Amino acid sequence: MKRGFALTSGTAEEFARQPTYYVMDLDKTMPESVAPYMPSQDEIDACKWLPDNEIDFYTQEFKRTGFQGGLNWYRCTTSGLNRSDLELFSGHTIDVPSCFISGVADWATFRPPGALEQMQRKACTKMQSFHIIEGAGHWLQQEQPEQLTELMVDFLQHAK
Repeated sequence: MKRGFALTSGTAEEFARQPTYYVMDLDKTMPESVAPYMPSQDEIDACKWLPDNEIDFYTQEFKRTGFQGGLNWYRCTTSGLNRSDLELFSGHTIDVPSCFISGVADWATFRPPGALEQMQRKACTKMQSFHIIEGAGHWLQQEQPEQLTELMVDFLQHAK
């Protein structure tokens, strides 16, 4: 997996440099973009975290209701619609033991520019554990469940 990196700006050119794991190549369709990341048929058949009966349930629900609800969070985030709700927390810090775990290919870790460093230095006053997991992206609880669980248990056992 290609490693994401800290953004220096929020420009389209900067986002375009991120892994195609999240940012599609301009000349490819969605199926063409995700094809290299698709699991094999054996991996699909062995999948335990999202079996066919659950996929069928979600497929039927999205056919019935559409996927607008799933997209609304992103629309609200980019439009600033909920900004006033979030401003209630402005200037506050997280003053309990904290842990950050992300996948190496999750470029969302690095946006907005400087947010990761701000979280580590200022927002979380008791950051005790920080991990970037290889072989995982945004869905690391499915991509590396054993390693994620190990890190969480270790953090909880040692949090002060």
